[in-house]
Amino acid sequence: MEANPANDTEKHLSLPPGTVMLNEGHSDSIILHPTPSSDPNDPLNWSMWRKGINFGLTNFYVLFTFVMLDIMKVAFEAYMKMGISYETLNNAVATNCAGLAVGCLMFIPFVHKFGRRPLYMISSLIQLVAAIWSASLHTGRELIGANLLSGIGGATSETIVMITIVDLFFVHQHARFNGIFLLAQSLGAFGGPVAAGFIVANQGWRWMWWWTAIFLGVNLVLVCLFFEETKYIPVSLGRSAQETHDETEESKPSKSSHEHLDQMPAYPSPESESIIPRPNPLSKRLALITRSDESIWHHFYLPFKILFTFPAVAYAAITYGLLLAWFAVISSAASYFMLSPPYSFNSSSVGLFILSALIGAILGTFVGAPLNDKSILWLARRNGGIFEPEMRLWMILPGSLIATVGLLTFGLCLSRSLPWIVLAVGYAIFGFGFSVTGDIALTYLTDCYPEILGDALVGVVFVRNGLSVLIMFVYTPWITAMGIQNTFIVAAMISLAMTIMPIGLLIWGKRARKHTAAEYRRFALRQPLHRSLG
Repeated sequence: MEANPANDTEKHLSLPPGTVMLNEGHSDSIILHPTPSSDPNDPLNWSMWRKGINFGLTNFYVLFTFVMLDIMKVAFEAYMKMGISYETLNNAVATNCAGLAVGCLMFIPFVHKFGRRPLYMISSLIQLVAAIWSASLHTGRELIGANLLSGIGGATSETIVMITIVDLFFVHQHARFNGIFLLAQSLGAFGGPVAAGFIVANQGWRWMWWWTAIFLGVNLVLVCLFFEETKYIPVSLGRSAQETHDETEESKPSKSSHEHLDQMPAYPSPESESIIPRPNPLSKRLALITRSDESIWHHFYLPFKILFTFPAVAYAAITYGLLLAWFAVISSAASYFMLSPPYSFNSSSVGLFILSALIGAILGTFVGAPLNDKSILWLARRNGGIFEPEMRLWMILPGSLIATVGLLTFGLCLSRSLPWIVLAVGYAIFGFGFSVTGDIALTYLTDCYPEILGDALVGVVFVRNGLSVLIMFVYTPWITAMGIQNTFIVAAMISLAMTIMPIGLLIWGKRARKHTAAEYRRFALRQPLHRSLG
């Protein structure tokens, strides 16, 4: 006999946030969370091809956002020939991270008010302008200004994509789609410099930015023409039944994605099923804004309250922040020190060297994300069908340790001028650990607190970029004072502390979620268009 989640409301409210029934006892059937409504306009009910187009466009956007953010280091040699110092170059990287932190605080609240689509478009337009400016600059001050603008433009990229994932997909799918998002991020961050290196060597550093501008322009056009709004306004909140039936009728999708995905049974929604809306016309699906009436001013300060209230949010912020900071440290060191003997790399060689991290990240994505999703289903069955978000953290322990080993291997080998292939192996190891650890940390946060995800991710991204700003501003004097070897040893010790943190969550994480459950539900009720996962 199949259970209906609608009958389990009281049980759901007694559970800590993030604890859900994924299986019926020890069976293989999967209970969908969030529970999809009967509304064909609910993104959870979209056909798989519609979800695929939207998610594909978000990943194309992420790919070239991170190309824009990370290719500058390939042209360090060319910039230094223009008279721009290594310290100024690192300050430009730090300023870019500052733009990412501030831009996220500026823009993400408007995602709740006006929808996802306009923010994708605005972000893409700002990045296009920043790429054109980067291609035309002549001074270090302009370089810092262009990096600040590109940071502001790319600020929404991490948060809005994860919000889109929650809009479109179910709990037991989050790791694999977060993994794909992080793969797109890695392709841009690690693969972009490979292509940029050859462009710098053959066409000059300015064309590195012109090509980026061309692809960002293509991205802007694709988003304008094909990206559908994923912000869902239920009929009872957004319009009357009469308005629903007055809409232009379109053919209903023959099969929604959750009806055939992994052969999973769908359960009816606890919402009233008496009004079945008609599918929105294309003009509404591609509307410039999808406005809701709720105030958004509290979204400018809630991220900080959430950051200091929920341990899972703080953990994800510190882990993700340190991973991105160590990536910036490694790529900056490679881009500068490997230009000199015994390596004597040029721009294309530096780009190819960064390819090693991409290979590691791809392996981490294809191994880590699917294995993590499968492991939680297995662990939930062993737990009577009940899923706890901490079940994801068993895999993060080896993942973060691998990232630490890669970081230390690269630093020690660079300090001893060992062959470049050894450094590449260290970078690949770091890329693998980066992919696995980042995916699980962000997915753990998503599973714990899905109803406050937007504000939580703003806090995460602010800390992530704040750490990068801090580390990159002190990086040049740090490495000058301590040397390459000691700098990377200290970095590895900090990274090792990151490896140990999940142990505390495995022991006390559920207790912390239970202790903060009332605060979570209070914050959730302040979110626009609150949708229960029960």
